[in-house]
Amino acid sequence: MKSIYMLLAVAGAVLPYSHFIPFLRTNGLDFNLFTTQLFANNISSFFATDFLICCLVFWVFLFQEARKYKMKHRWLYIVATLSIGLSFAFPLFLYFRLKAIERT
Repeated sequence: MKSIYMLLAVAGAVLPYSHFIPFLRTNGLDFNLFTTQLFANNISSFFATDFLICCLVFWVFLFQEARKYKMKHRWLYIVATLSIGLSFAFPLFLYFRLKAIERT
């Protein structure tokens, strides 16, 4: 199962960035344009809102589980979520959580 989590983490980093890098090449780090496009219509707003709520749920779960299994560097998964994305941070966390469970 650990290898599946790591494979999903890699896919979760590579695939979203394959869409984000062209935006950066064209527009640079234009945060206003990014948020305008992110909430451009009801469907994109639906997905963006769902994603943001999922990030918050993940962070609550992360701190609960990290404390439970005495995992270090909890902040790293927050940084991973904010810099790369939930699709990377969540399977990465599950990978290291499973390693922590195996240690106990």
